[in-house]
Amino acid sequence: MPSKKYADRIIEFISQGGYQPQAAAELALAMDIGEDELGDFHSACKALMRTGRVALGSTDAMMLAEPPSVVVGNFRANPRGFGFIILDTPNAHGDLYISREKTGGALTGDRVRANVSRRGKRDGRMQFDGRIVAIVERGQSQFVGELKRQGSKWLVVPDGNVLHIPIIVGDPSAKQAKPGDQVVVELTEYPTQQRAARGVIVKVLGKRGDPEVDIETAIEQYQLPREFPDEVLSDARQAMAKYDADQDFENREDLRKLTIITIDPPDARDFDDAISLTHNKNGTIELGIHIADVSHFVPSGGALDVEAHKRGNSTYLPNHVIPMLPEILSNGVCSLQQREVRFTKSAFITYSPRGVVKKARVANTVIRSAKRLTYIQAQHILDGQPGRTSAKVVALLHDMEKLARTIRSRRLKDGMLVLDLPDSALVHDDDGCVIDVVPTDSSYTHTMIEMFMVEANEVVARLLHATGVAYLRRVHEEPRDMGEGGLQRLLRVLGHDLPDNADRKDLQQLLDEVRGQSESFPVNLAILRSMCAAEYTPRTSGHYALASENYSHFTSPIRRYPDLTIHRLIDELLAGKLKSKKGRAASPSVEDLVTLGHHCGDRERKSESAERDVRLVRVLRLIEKGFLGDEFSGVVTGVANIGVFVQLDKFLVDGLILFDNMPDDWWHVDAKRGVVIGERSGKEIRIGDKLEVRVASVHLPTRRMDLTLADAPPPSGKKRRRRPGGDGTKKAPTNRKSAGKRKRPKTKARVNRKKKRR
Repeated sequence: MPSKKYADRIIEFISQGGYQPQAAAELALAMDIGEDELGDFHSACKALMRTGRVALGSTDAMMLAEPPSVVVGNFRANPRGFGFIILDTPNAHGDLYISREKTGGALTGDRVRANVSRRGKRDGRMQFDGRIVAIVERGQSQFVGELKRQGSKWLVVPDGNVLHIPIIVGDPSAKQAKPGDQVVVELTEYPTQQRAARGVIVKVLGKRGDPEVDIETAIEQYQLPREFPDEVLSDARQAMAKYDADQDFENREDLRKLTIITIDPPDARDFDDAISLTHNKNGTIELGIHIADVSHFVPSGGALDVEAHKRGNSTYLPNHVIPMLPEILSNGVCSLQQREVRFTKSAFITYSPRGVVKKARVANTVIRSAKRLTYIQAQHILDGQPGRTSAKVVALLHDMEKLARTIRSRRLKDGMLVLDLPDSALVHDDDGCVIDVVPTDSSYTHTMIEMFMVEANEVVARLLHATGVAYLRRVHEEPRDMGEGGLQRLLRVLGHDLPDNADRKDLQQLLDEVRGQSESFPVNLAILRSMCAAEYTPRTSGHYALASENYSHFTSPIRRYPDLTIHRLIDELLAGKLKSKKGRAASPSVEDLVTLGHHCGDRERKSESAERDVRLVRVLRLIEKGFLGDEFSGVVTGVANIGVFVQLDKFLVDGLILFDNMPDDWWHVDAKRGVVIGERSGKEIRIGDKLEVRVASVHLPTRRMDLTLADAPPPSGKKRRRRPGGDGTKKAPTNRKSAGKRKRPKTKARVNRKKKRR
């Protein structure tokens, strides 16, 4: 039914962050609803109001309704027992809170049905919670963990935070599993309050702690793809066999005589973007961004395409890649290797001397890369160390740097946000074990290439937008809560302020002010946490952080499926198949793009979670083996009712200081303001504070590291020693006078630590 189609689009639109309630006529205009669609659109609005999914506010403005009495959604558990239901149907109050005693045995990922209850108002807003009454479908039946023996029982201690209790298994001899092995177990009985979880071992991955087993664990745990099916490999071989570098290029612009280079990380194997730059007689500059033409080798609907769609993206685990396309393509004919003739799709952007875009176009091209450089090699050349690099390449690099700085300056004036958060790289030995964590390379060449890729993504999106065709955009909504209830309040705690109705330029001005200062990290972290996650969708919401009205992903078709869809639209554009702006393209449909966007987003999040997990495991294992009891400097990144989270400067991983391990006091927790206050001592610890901490313990299955304050007694009498990187930050001064005047807010949780006096 047409009304169903528009109903889904309406819910999608008014659920986005930053939506301001508006009347149906205004909503139709904002959603770009055509005159011929208005009848179905208004029918959908009435149906949504009739079924209670949408409510009318003042001035007949449409908004999401309160949750109904019964809801269905996916459950997400917290290690402390409570959880939330992410509802299938969005409502005005977001995820539904489920207390520990009302989870009904549900695990993270389960589809559940719950009854909804009101639990009173807070800050003038009605609060809801729920009780799970049925588990509609289990989200996960297999778990990965370490096999242990406890007396006469065999147990598997699962990794991660989905299942927080051991699984009892039978005799593991059938799979020849031994204590300390990492295994996959299939649940035969799910846990309840009355009985333990039980299961059978279905696969032995190997000895826990082996780097290869870490990868196997992530593949099993996050259900990542493995080998390509035979028919996909067969199609890839056929596509490669058909490629003839000497064939007629009459349908492609021949750019083989241009000086074109690639700049990538030193360990990169697939090169999907290359750069050229041409000076025109009128003083303008033409930047060429040449992207591997994957769509030429991966036709829509074939086995290769189906598998690429299923995978959604390549997954980059430490020292291991799970590619979206077979390596015979991604590292072969699709890779823009040095001195090899390759097919590309090129975006040509002409700039004024001040970096203003004068015109842009796209074309199917053929190139030959003159030089493959790493970021560090390119930076050395820019720093005056060209070595044996040709004069043409050296000149090109200097021109690229100048243009990139001009583009960046223009984008910053337009409101582009640039966060300054630390990043680190893992150092592996020959066996794949992590032996160190070091700061990542910060050469300007990274920024240079990033600016060019952003420009290419933007101009391609503009060209497609001008045709009126629906396409998969990369959308980044504006922050949902920057006022007194959100970012503004936290920034004031950190000693900073934003004007009312702050915009991107205000945020960037603040970021510029704190750059290089001690408060830079907490301010950047606060702004990052206020941001919405970017997503793939046909909505025309723009990209907030990049200050871009139209933005897509075009530059990485080897590793991202959304980019491949854009390349196919470019082929239609060049063939004249897309209608003019006055018309409305019939294909692809908005509904299909919404579904595709959700799928690609899910695959992207799963890949990122797997990468973070493997990385975290390896860093925690490094800390466990060599740094227990050692002291480090760190930054407070969060507060909770159980303690304070601190990120270690050296390793960039978070640990937890439990209130039970802090100085004897009554600790008041104000999570919204990001501060804990000792009632007796007056000591305040807030997000952004620098602390000296000691590593007390590491628990790998739950990915948890416990810390203590460095001035607390060391555990087990171990000799204290300070690791490099400490800045000697002193303990926060006591302020008993101000503490005595402080009123105890009703909304603050209170943690009482009882301890025998020594």
